[in-house]
Amino acid sequence: MTEISIDPTLGPVVNRVAGERAVLESFLDFHRAVLLRKLRGLSDPEASRRLVPSATTLAGLVKHLTLVEGYWFPTLLDPAPGETFPTTEEAALASFTLAADDTVDHLAAEYERACARSREVAAGFDLDHVVAHPQLGEVSLRWILVHLIEETARHVGHADILRELTDGSTGAL
Repeated sequence: MTEISIDPTLGPVVNRVAGERAVLESFLDFHRAVLLRKLRGLSDPEASRRLVPSATTLAGLVKHLTLVEGYWFPTLLDPAPGETFPTTEEAALASFTLAADDTVDHLAAEYERACARSREVAAGFDLDHVVAHPQLGEVSLRWILVHLIEETARHVGHADILRELTDGSTGAL
């Protein structure tokens, strides 16, 4: 067999014959990294500029996905006593709203912290671990990982379009 060289940032390719958990985690980590690549290198005004009719911005996407990470992993899998999370559509849309201190650097750091915490929490459970969800009934960690891959990848697609509209940059790498 011919030895091939694979860019180690392409986790899904590196883990193409790995076990289920490694494959799921590598796809999620890949999309998390692409989101940050779409944000980095932009000024704060560029990242917060509205380029589509909705209130969607690159900075807002990162802020939203930071909230999503915090909900699906720490809050749902390992909640602090009395911890709850807003589950309305209005609350989800509000997560895109930027505050004065939502700079590119701040948002990237918060997202990286949320992803690290998500990895830490998820590592403590088997893929078959099931938790109660207030709207869906029960969900497994496997389902949560697949859902986060879907949600993150969908928003990375939005980020790709916004970045292209901002400075012409395209692509995952």
